[in-house]
Amino acid sequence: MKARILGLVGAIAALSFTTACNQSSEQEQKIQALEEKIAQLEAKGSSITPVNAQTTQAADPSTLGGFQFEEMEYNFGTINEGEVVERIFNFTNNGQAPLVISNITASCGCTSPDWTKTPVNPGETGFVKVVFNSTAKSGAQAPTVTIQANTNPTVTRLRLRGNVTPKAGGPAPVGPVKR
Repeated sequence: MKARILGLVGAIAALSFTTACNQSSEQEQKIQALEEKIAQLEAKGSSITPVNAQTTQAADPSTLGGFQFEEMEYNFGTINEGEVVERIFNFTNNGQAPLVISNITASCGCTSPDWTKTPVNPGETGFVKVVFNSTAKSGAQAPTVTIQANTNPTVTRLRLRGNVTPKAGGPAPVGPVKR
C-alpha cells in the first residue's frame, strides 16, 4: 500500500515537473519570437509611433518674443527669519515679436511675483519682481517663480537663493499649558 502511494506521489510530481517545463518552454518561445520581431524592426530602421502622439511643428520665430535677463538667480545671503527680500529681475525682449507674459507662478506661498503686464516690444525692457517673505522659514531656501510666455522655450524660471536664520528661542509653544 505504501509503495502504491509513493508511486502515485512520484507520478504526480513528475507530471507537475513536466507541465512546469512545458510552460517554461512556451514562455521562452514567446520571448524569442518577440526578440526576433524587435530585431527585424531595428534592422529596417522603422520606429513605432504611439497612438496618442501629437505632431509638433517648429514655432515661427517671427511670432515669438525672447527673454534676455541680466541675471536669472539672486543670492540674498543670510537673513533673519521674518525679513522680506525683494528682487527685480530686468529683461530685454531679444525676440522678433512683442513678448507677452501670460502667467507667473511661485513655488510656494512665501513668494509673490509681479511683472510687466503689457506686451514688451522687441528691443524694449520689462521686469519680473519677486518678493520672498521668510516668516516661518529657516535654513537654506531657494524659492522660484515660473514664467509662461510666448518664448521658446515657453517656460522660464527665476530663483532666489539664501539662508534664513531662525528666531532665537523658536516659536511660542502651542496647546494647553500645564500649571
